[in-house]
Amino acid sequence: MKNLHSKRFALAIFAVFSMCFCWVAYRSGKSVSDLWSALSIAYKTIPLVLLFVGAFVGYAWRWRVFRGWLVPFPDLNGTWQGTIQTTWKNPETGAIPAPIPVVLTVKQTFTRISCVMRTAEMTSRSYLADFWLDGDDQVRMLGYSYHSKPLPTVAERSQPHDGTIVFELVGTPVQKLMGTYWTARKTTGEIVLTFRESNRLEEFPSDLGKHPVSGKS
Repeated sequence: MKNLHSKRFALAIFAVFSMCFCWVAYRSGKSVSDLWSALSIAYKTIPLVLLFVGAFVGYAWRWRVFRGWLVPFPDLNGTWQGTIQTTWKNPETGAIPAPIPVVLTVKQTFTRISCVMRTAEMTSRSYLADFWLDGDDQVRMLGYSYHSKPLPTVAERSQPHDGTIVFELVGTPVQKLMGTYWTARKTTGEIVLTFRESNRLEEFPSDLGKHPVSGKS
């Protein structure tokens, strides 16, 4: 991800390489007397370094011990739940629809993040997502663009569309996602989410109930 502390990451890899190099030299009983002996030990060290890097990229990046100084972005994996509040007004009554229950599932690795949002009537999937993090400017945000596909039963009043969401990350560790969205249908609104569980739900949960949409979101 673009927000990675590249210099610190490079120093961390160098530190791991140095420790592995010393360990290999000690285990093999070899001393570094010239360039060729150093290269021989380094050659045997590389697989160990790759093993450490693979373990870090695959799993260990989530550990709190690395948070902040080495891994700048939070681990948002799991399911978040909350509400969407549209700013759209019914042209006949002038009323704004009530908040809509929603869940957001996040699948995140060290290099990629994807988001799927569900309500009782639609599912939207991200096709471009990343963090914006800048400690000096106090910026901690997640943004993504998505394609939304309503259920066939509401197709007459809710068409497929694209949109963008920008969330502010609240808390350390993150406890709340507060965002705004805008769509190609010229609608806007706000979204507030809190963490629900580490599992990624594959459908809209029944315990949130169904909330018919009386307008656009």
